Amino acid sequence: MIKAVFFDFYQTLGVWGQSLRPRVEKIAARYACEIEWERYDTARGNLYADASGSDPITHDLLETMQQIIDSYRGFLAALGVRDYLDQMTWELLQSEHSLFAASAATLYDDTVPTLQHLRDEGFKLAIVSNWDTPLDPLTERLGIADYFDTITSSHDERVRSAKPDSHIFNYTLEAVGVSAAETVHVGDTYEADVIGARRAGIHPIFIDRDSSQVGRWNRVVTIQSLSELPVLLSDRELFVIEE
Repeated sequence: MIKAVFFDFYQTLGVWGQSLRPRVEKIAARYACEIEWERYDTARGNLYADASGSDPITHDLLETMQQIIDSYRGFLAALGVRDYLDQMTWELLQSEHSLFAASAATLYDDTVPTLQHLRDEGFKLAIVSNWDTPLDPLTERLGIADYFDTITSSHDERVRSAKPDSHIFNYTLEAVGVSAAETVHVGDTYEADVIGARRAGIHPIFIDRDSSQVGRWNRVVTIQSLSELPVLLSDRELFVIEE
């Protein structure tokens, strides 16, 4: 019997409301700065390669903050920004990156109703997220922190484990007080969320909000909306341990 539901955060419960390019355009216009847009795709790819995924084992929060700042500064420099580079970097960070722009995060329309329903039905709830800063302040600002029995982020000094490593799941199982067999994990990334959950003995549920992964993953329970969860969890035959 399923007693607990774990959730990934980004692109499962919430997302950032505006893409990067419009933010760059707005800031560049403010400073009358000409952007070399032909370099954008390469610079954007390098930005996310550099600014995400610091090792949770060796992670230091202040060092990570500096790495993020340096990465965004390099991104703007690659687009030809020379004047006011540091100031424009700070403005972009304040409007775009989760560490500085918590107010830019938005919840999906199905998030709160689903969390409320599951909580009313007596399920234990948790977040298990690869996130390089503590998630509690962000979830408090979004008004969903109280739905969860625990919120686990990979770079928390108490955790230091990132999906698909099983330790981050095991840490959360212990914190919630349930077994892996009694738990499902919902997430949008196959390797981190599906493979990671399976390694820990947890039942994975893949959320494919834009239906871009239809038919790609065999034998994976897949949903397009969190609103599908209540009916799905009522199917006692669906989540059984395979021998």
